[in-house]
Amino acid sequence: MARRLTLLLPATARLAQVSLPPALAAALGRADRQRLEPGEQAQLARHFDLLPRGWPAAALTRLLDAGEATTRGHLWLRADPAHLRADINGARLLGVGAQLGLDSSDAQALLPVLQPVFEEAGYVLDAPDPARWYLRLPRGTTLPAFSSPDDALGDDVFEHAAQGSEARRWRALESEVQILLHQHPHNAARVAAGRPAINALWFWGGGELPDTVSSRVPMIYSDDPAVLGAARLGKLQSMHVQAYRQDVEHALVDLRAQRDARVLVHDWLLPALACERAIFDFADGLYVDLRPGQRWRWWRRPLADLSA
Repeated sequence: MARRLTLLLPATARLAQVSLPPALAAALGRADRQRLEPGEQAQLARHFDLLPRGWPAAALTRLLDAGEATTRGHLWLRADPAHLRADINGARLLGVGAQLGLDSSDAQALLPVLQPVFEEAGYVLDAPDPARWYLRLPRGTTLPAFSSPDDALGDDVFEHAAQGSEARRWRALESEVQILLHQHPHNAARVAAGRPAINALWFWGGGELPDTVSSRVPMIYSDDPAVLGAARLGKLQSMHVQAYRQDVEHALVDLRAQRDARVLVHDWLLPALACERAIFDFADGLYVDLRPGQRWRWWRRPLADLSA
């Protein structure tokens, strides 16, 4: 087992339906716990130091997809293919990017009809990866506040409408894109093949590539392209989560995308108790620091409910 292990975890609510093993509940009760700032950017900022501050996901994933030379010096925004479904109250975001089963044929069919729309606005749309589409914007462009797909998935899209003085322009672009996609025969072919239509683009993750990235953790395991891009920029060692090895001396494992609560508890949290030190950093701000010496805090009661 790694001597020091940091786990980036989803919100504690994801574990609410799983009974914690007695050994884990006891360790959590005796551990040092605090409530820190919730949210993805705050969580990542606790482990990655970017200058300038922020988490420009589009620029970081662009570096992974196209290299630093073509990414540096531009402002980037993700414009990922999305599937919206109308309901009685509006429209819901049901899939974005890789969730839609995209391949190169989707970009080849749809980009030519969408690119002129953005060229008129002074932007360049391309797709170096079938699941990740990008807008290159002039430096200095003011962007509204966009919601990430993880925050918006399953919700009414109007709850996540762009905010800020520039939002009106982007809402107009969204509408024009949706009209063009709705009419495109490629979407009819996707539906006939049993795949969801690409009927919108989801804008998010805007920013420029940071000047520097650093971390106190030398080995990063993640399936998040933005985290892998940050690691590459900071010359940190990084691999996908499935390649994790327990004999690594000091590692961070990004488990935010893990949906199975039992896997989180039994495959990760419980084994981590054998480490010299383990950090459990949850997306809703719960930060747990576990060390072997805490076992002498016998007067502390087990923590059966992480939300307590």
